[in-house]
Amino acid sequence: MALTFKFKDTWNRRSFLGTFGAAFAALVGSRKLSAAAPVSSANPAVQPDCNRIASGLGSTGNVYEELGVTTVINGEGTMTTLGGSLGRPEVEAIMTLAMRNFVSIPDLEAAAGKRIAQMLKLPDGYTAIVTSGAAGAIQSGLAGVLTRDTEKFIRQLPDLTGMKTEVLIQKSHRNPFDHQLRGTGVKLVEIESREDLQKALGPQTAMMHFTNFANSAGQIKVEEWQKLAAAANIPSFIDAAADTPPVSHLWDYANMGYDLIAFSGGKAMRGPQCAGLLLGKADLVHFALLNNSPYEDVLGRGQKVGKEEIVGMVKALELYLAEDHDALNAEWQRRLDNISAKVTAIKGVSTKMTMPEIANHVPSMQITWDQTLVAITPRDAAQTLRSGKPSIVLAQGEDGPGLSMTSFMLQPAEGDIIADRLVALFRAHAA
Repeated sequence: MALTFKFKDTWNRRSFLGTFGAAFAALVGSRKLSAAAPVSSANPAVQPDCNRIASGLGSTGNVYEELGVTTVINGEGTMTTLGGSLGRPEVEAIMTLAMRNFVSIPDLEAAAGKRIAQMLKLPDGYTAIVTSGAAGAIQSGLAGVLTRDTEKFIRQLPDLTGMKTEVLIQKSHRNPFDHQLRGTGVKLVEIESREDLQKALGPQTAMMHFTNFANSAGQIKVEEWQKLAAAANIPSFIDAAADTPPVSHLWDYANMGYDLIAFSGGKAMRGPQCAGLLLGKADLVHFALLNNSPYEDVLGRGQKVGKEEIVGMVKALELYLAEDHDALNAEWQRRLDNISAKVTAIKGVSTKMTMPEIANHVPSMQITWDQTLVAITPRDAAQTLRSGKPSIVLAQGEDGPGLSMTSFMLQPAEGDIIADRLVALFRAHAA
């Protein structure tokens, strides 16, 4: 019995590209950020109505406490293990609206991609889909490069019979996130120099992958990698998961010419934690979606993105683009300065302000101390903070000895709580 893909009847490659083609002919909007945008976008008018939960889970207003799970003050940043970021009330409200109707998910992805392309002013021929995080974007993006729209190949992944089998990557760019690449069945071919790259290119080369947070570690930098891929007529993919801020990164890599770009949606953009963005050439984005949910018997079937997350991600992006990013940075730095002023009043404690070059490019602070004057190790300090009430999570050894933290995921007054707890901790262990 012959197997057929139902989606080919209603949404084939031509109709997909035609749908997105309209977006490129009518790009509107502006990247100009509103100077009057508040630091916090909370709007009482769009607060969800929690009073409807009269009984059962949620009736107290603290679902985590009801489940016996401790909430934390997050001074570490947009970590997936802590839940990413805190969603905006407007995103929460629009996701609730999206729950109230049924819709064709492929049609919704097409419409969302059109709106995203307009908002970001992506180059001609580029579009987007909402994915299950940056990880989902990486796997489905590569899957689409491998299979294109060939039904047989889509069904047989990760069996690569009949397809190209290799992805080139710099040795210094290997990391746990390339599991998504390996999940398609490909072999990752490690190279270090330009000469290595030229030797490794061959008939089995399917794609060239770049991990942007490792840009400084590799011999071949971000712009040159794309140019080398283009010269070899090989699709280029960049993992830019945590590369916002700055906001310009949302279009910088497309303007460089990268064929596919992955972003996390649940980090600085404060979209749904399970959402991400795959931006890229319209045909490759289409092929990626064919390898993804909602379609069945495809590698990415488990990477489901609901109608609520798709709509929520578009709204989150809209709000993120409208923010005053300079004002946000100033506020985040002010919070760190306040904490620094309090903890450095303790003899032997010092702080250093930092700004990661790439990924989580926000004001950060390293806290160190002379352990002959404050007799506690960074490991024990981090554990004590985390096991206290309220629980406080700071990073240990991220940028060197001691503790490090960011303030951009803190809620109002939490910076003061962190400062007071650190002061109490250091005083308790003062020699």
